Amino acid sequence: MPPQPARSITSYFNKLPSSPATVPKPTTSTTANGTASASASTASPSSTSPTTGQKRSFLSDAARKAIEDGAAEASAAKKAKTGPALSGKVADVFLKSQGSSSISLPKAKSREELAAALSGMEAGDAELLRMEVDTMGEDWLLALQDELTKPYFLSLKRFVTAEQKTKKVFPPAKDVYQWSTLCPLKDIRVVIIGQDPYHDDGQAHGLAFSVAKGMRIPPSLRNIYKEMSQEYPGFKIPKHGYLGEWVKHGVLLLNTSLTVRAHEAGSHSGKGWETFTAAVLRVVTERLSPSEGEGHVPGAKGVVFMAWGAHAQKMCAGVDKKHLVLSSAHPSPLAASRGFFGNGHFKKANAWLEERYGPQGGIDWESLGEN
Repeated sequence: MPPQPARSITSYFNKLPSSPATVPKPTTSTTANGTASASASTASPSSTSPTTGQKRSFLSDAARKAIEDGAAEASAAKKAKTGPALSGKVADVFLKSQGSSSISLPKAKSREELAAALSGMEAGDAELLRMEVDTMGEDWLLALQDELTKPYFLSLKRFVTAEQKTKKVFPPAKDVYQWSTLCPLKDIRVVIIGQDPYHDDGQAHGLAFSVAKGMRIPPSLRNIYKEMSQEYPGFKIPKHGYLGEWVKHGVLLLNTSLTVRAHEAGSHSGKGWETFTAAVLRVVTERLSPSEGEGHVPGAKGVVFMAWGAHAQKMCAGVDKKHLVLSSAHPSPLAASRGFFGNGHFKKANAWLEERYGPQGGIDWESLGEN
């Protein structure tokens, strides 16, 4: 599907600006579409009498009260219909409470510790995080465990759990976090960002752009293979669309929404997955470790982001200069001829990685196998 707008990764990670010493008390007015807008003025609308020089109000107290009541009702109705919206600032996503959480987990050092903590909870609460504790790669689980009890994530999981019980949702629950099970966090060297899981039967299995063997190769992936064959003339285009071998070699294939309702593209976007996957990118980009010796982490010298299309490019906006961002058009049939073909990203990525990690630091892009 064609790419859609996304929020910048920096919109999730920027710190709160410090508050000014004095801030005028805001007043609330209502726009034509029923939404509330703030004004810094503390005075009511007024004018000055040309004869007395005294200020007089345009509205009587009763009229002003009626308008204010109407604005409050309109705002409440809109919120009840649409729910609270997330703004692009990190304060609204990570730092400001989005409702109280009824779940608290101790800081764990293993999957077993987290599972034991879940077993001591009420059944409904434990069910919300069972999929994460049971199926996420352990090192990713431990790196992201604080994210799991944040109010936005619990709200997201209530939505997804209800959808899984009443509707067909892709990928299957066991595959939602497959991107985390095939490669340790410390070994990630390349990140390729997708948008939505495939929404037709049997396609989605937890890796962006990838489908299980036996499924028809999607058009975007065919174009990725075509570009690969141009960069590596010896590359034989596979007869399948399974990209698991890339993940095993250090490529994170991450959609920004991790689930979708069957045959309804974008049906789980805007529910909280974007915030969570931004946190995934944060643990990739912010990890620190010694460059050599016992604590060596291969990806700690930087990773390559392949930002194909406006959606991925906005997600990567502001990524630290320690990392490399390669941008081009999306590989979809509608966009591939406008800059994806010929972008040279696979070779550029390896050249950059080998410069930092040595001759063996690149990705074996030809590891997919023909069959």
